[in-house]
Amino acid sequence: MSYPRRKFLQTGGALAGITLAGCISVNDDDKDASGEETSNGDGDGGDGNGGNDQTNGGTAQLWHSRPKGPKKSLEANVKAFHEKTGDSIQLSEISDLQKTIENKLPAGKGPHMFQWAHDWVGEYQLAGFLSDQSDKLSVDPESTYTNAAARAVQFNGETLGLPYAAETVALLYNKDMVDEPPETVSEMQSIMDEHHDPANGKYGLSYPIDPYFISGYAQAFGGFYYDEKKDELGLTKPETLKGFRFVRDELAKYSPKDQKYDPQAAVFNEGNAPFAINGPWYLGTVRDAGLDVGVAPLPKPKGGEPKPYTGVKMWYFAKKMNEGGKNATAGRKFAEWHTTNTDLLLGLAEDHGFIPVHKDLAGSDDLPAAVKGFSESVTMGEPMPTAPHMNKVWDPVKNAFLKVLKGKQDAKPAFEEAETTIKQNWE
Repeated sequence: MSYPRRKFLQTGGALAGITLAGCISVNDDDKDASGEETSNGDGDGGDGNGGNDQTNGGTAQLWHSRPKGPKKSLEANVKAFHEKTGDSIQLSEISDLQKTIENKLPAGKGPHMFQWAHDWVGEYQLAGFLSDQSDKLSVDPESTYTNAAARAVQFNGETLGLPYAAETVALLYNKDMVDEPPETVSEMQSIMDEHHDPANGKYGLSYPIDPYFISGYAQAFGGFYYDEKKDELGLTKPETLKGFRFVRDELAKYSPKDQKYDPQAAVFNEGNAPFAINGPWYLGTVRDAGLDVGVAPLPKPKGGEPKPYTGVKMWYFAKKMNEGGKNATAGRKFAEWHTTNTDLLLGLAEDHGFIPVHKDLAGSDDLPAAVKGFSESVTMGEPMPTAPHMNKVWDPVKNAFLKVLKGKQDAKPAFEEAETTIKQNWE
């Protein structure tokens, strides 16, 4: 299971417009300004130049599932790359990327690369879907990208892709209701108290209650959900239980009783709450609503530091890269260029709210103000574990916390049961 934030985008409006489309090719024979070709719809385009050992003139296949705006930017990036290098890229837009990958790659089909967040790295590496390109890269991940991003694209000592953007939650505030963002939860509560009036549809906070969104405060006091290095759960540690209780006692009471994403998002979007804890994917929605919104790192609780889970958008190296030749070289060169071209990355930040993970841009004053706020939140965050065991953690944590939130169980027994369930599911 992918982490919960992704479920909202798959079932909500952000990705609803994605349809299965044709390959987009940019080679010398393609005279169509749109760059579009016909495809059979499952990403199985031709193999281009067949994999000889030349280093220029290769054609790499890339799969993605971007919505309309970022898709257009990717098409433009591909054309610029071809003009610069002579290499070509075939883009296939795949509506159900996970299903298609898991059907095609075991059968020996698939692209050289595909784009997704890093939460598939561990599972797909163990399944044999990915290719380690450590010895072939001309960029050093540790010196080029933020520490979190460099860690996110590696598993078991292998470099399985390159990162270009991050995502996490931060504090959004309505500038018509809040002059300056609070630095502490105590300051935030003072403002929320002024606006919280549930009887009249007004709330202090828009806050979807699920393991991903609450991770910043659940892990703020030294606790953790899962330590992938030790393969250890931390849900029942005193520090983690303190974090869960903090969310219940100090934050959730200011938000609507319906904890699901859409009702929570609507409260802020309709101007009925001064604050929202949400991610960069939400910026377009609130701006379309005409709100003047600022973004700041999550306020600090007394005695703690917020530690939200962060996701990293990356180009995965699929096992087709193991074939080598000029096509694999073209794919690798594109990934390196796309993830290190600071002008390109700054454009993605300005146009689509992408949070750069290149060290020269992360937290830079050149970033749009809203993106800079998210970038600062990424800096304080914790990369999503990539180990497959993490996939079994989400649902039991969600179920346990809802019991705690509704007063059906205290945190300790609820999360003891959650850990038991998770360990059983690991077997």
